[in-house]
Amino acid sequence: MSAETSIPPPRISAAELPDAVKSLLTDAPIGFALLGPDDVFVSINARMASVLGSTPDRCLGRTPAEAGEQAGDPDGASAHSTSVAKVRDTGRSVRGRHRTASGQTWDLTWFPVNDPSDGARHIALIAARDHEDASHREEERLRALLQAGNQIIWSAGAGGDVREDCPQWRAITGQDLDAYLGRGWLDAVHPDDRPGVERAWDDAVLDVTPFDAMFRVRTRAGGHVHYRARANPIMDGAATAEWVGTLVDITNEREADELRQRLNQQLSEAAMRTARLQKATSDLAEALTADEVVQAMSEIGRSGVGADHTSVALFDRDRLRLRVLSADGCLGLPERGFSLDYPDVAARAVASRAPRLAASPADLRELMEHAPEVDELLERTSERAWVALPMMAAGRPIGALRFSFRAQRDVTDEERVFLEALAGQCALAIGRAIVYEREHGTAEELQRSLLPEELPVVAGVRLAAYYRSGSQHVQVGGDWYDAFPLSDGRVAGVLGDVMGKGIQAAAGMSRIRNALRALAFSMPEPADVLTGLDRMFTATEGMDQVTTLVYFVLDPVTGQLDLSNAGHLPPLVVAGNAGPSLLDTEPDTPLGVSSPRGHHKFFVQPGNTVALYSDGLVENRRRSVDAGLDELVRVASRARPEVVGDPQQMLEYLVERMLDGYEQDDDVTLLAVQLPVIDSASER
Repeated sequence: MSAETSIPPPRISAAELPDAVKSLLTDAPIGFALLGPDDVFVSINARMASVLGSTPDRCLGRTPAEAGEQAGDPDGASAHSTSVAKVRDTGRSVRGRHRTASGQTWDLTWFPVNDPSDGARHIALIAARDHEDASHREEERLRALLQAGNQIIWSAGAGGDVREDCPQWRAITGQDLDAYLGRGWLDAVHPDDRPGVERAWDDAVLDVTPFDAMFRVRTRAGGHVHYRARANPIMDGAATAEWVGTLVDITNEREADELRQRLNQQLSEAAMRTARLQKATSDLAEALTADEVVQAMSEIGRSGVGADHTSVALFDRDRLRLRVLSADGCLGLPERGFSLDYPDVAARAVASRAPRLAASPADLRELMEHAPEVDELLERTSERAWVALPMMAAGRPIGALRFSFRAQRDVTDEERVFLEALAGQCALAIGRAIVYEREHGTAEELQRSLLPEELPVVAGVRLAAYYRSGSQHVQVGGDWYDAFPLSDGRVAGVLGDVMGKGIQAAAGMSRIRNALRALAFSMPEPADVLTGLDRMFTATEGMDQVTTLVYFVLDPVTGQLDLSNAGHLPPLVVAGNAGPSLLDTEPDTPLGVSSPRGHHKFFVQPGNTVALYSDGLVENRRRSVDAGLDELVRVASRARPEVVGDPQQMLEYLVERMLDGYEQDDDVTLLAVQLPVIDSASER
């Protein structure tokens, strides 16, 4: 079928046309024109002339190319010329598109027609509005919305190379078009982010999966902003036609997120410092001596701020020099202490009553005004950063808390606040420790003054005693022992325990000891002595003061041992040729509780030892009295012969073995009496 169409002669006069045809040609929403055999317009309506950017009068007698040139549209003129040539060459219709200067898009259809009267070949041209123009408006609207939302639209070819301009990107980065196209846009990505972004883009293109990446972009001004890029493939069947994506400026969101992270980190660090300060308070509350305070501070400094060395510099009694207490030595500081003029951060902190910090050796030299002692310190130690904080008590300095680090280090404001609070806690603990050590020493001195300075020397008898304070507080204990010869040649011994601590217990112990000695010299038998003590106890002591004791009298010649037990633990007998055992006697009631006093008689063989002891030896928080007594017999059975033969060694052996693995929480007091084996050769 021929594509040619026969139409009436085109040069018909308008006056001869029916009114309906006139209206169609002039007012129709489509453009219409007819080109003669010489390819010039012989007829054209106003709509077509408007599409070509001209008027009918200016188009008639001109070719479409000439009309385009005349309208200032050289690209359109070239396209029209090409379409006319194709129609002439092929005898078929040709379709094309034409965009007007106002942005409207029209579909142009060129097709051949024949004049029935003479067979001349004409070309008809029809122009219809492109229905995709509405889609174009929708696209522009979408683009405007995305831009209003701070999003940049970009596109790339199927292989991932950018082929279309993106003015917004280039306005941000300052890239020219040639630098942007292809993969050039990656040159504007931050060097640290580029490898990851490029790898993610290549993977998305290869796998045909959505692309999503966040990265920093270098701006025209040289700074960097954060962007999030997303892109999805546009498919043409199974093949990728192109990629279309968006870029969103997320700088504000990233900065807000980083601020939140910093705040969270600061809050976390503050919570950790608070927890460490609470632990420091707890640890320091348990530290009784200055050395224990320093040990606790060393652990806190290591865990709290990473200090490699912690020490405390304290004033001496005359407040003229600072002496350094440290868990691991002075580390280069004078061992005998130093004055406030000495070039060290601790001395400067005390003198100025303000923290002193040096983040590096250079800072220390400057702080100490380049004193030669600084270089000597640096040669003797590995310290490279220092912090010292004054410790105040009652408004005056008592010393300084000193931290040092093996690497150069700045101390943050938050750490400084923490260390200042730590110095305050340390000052309180040191103050308590100084008072404790002074009063505890006094208490121990009082305790020992109530015990005999030395045991008596009695022919045919060996005596030994052992005392170790178990008090963790400044209190005098109630344990006591005594031994003394009687006028009849026998020896008396006693070990007792006044329940409780403090001056009241010590005073009661002293009264009972003195009364017992007085009674023993007038009526030495054990039952008589305890009966007399009961009467004295009722008259002078309170009923709430429980006192137990074991009192014995030993005859060195016969080995007879007379004993009374007022509620105390049974004595231990260690025999040289037999196993150890506890004396099988039922204890009477403690002193002051009215009851007849028992009198027990035993014979001690030569070489045997009788040991009296307080409950601190066998009882503690983890071991009951019964279990402790059984353990005491087992421990004594394992003693070597040379230990059994020496009562002092025997007592020390028992204490060492019985307390091994246990925390001592009470006084330990022992008294031993032994009948030595008589060497027959020496007798002759």
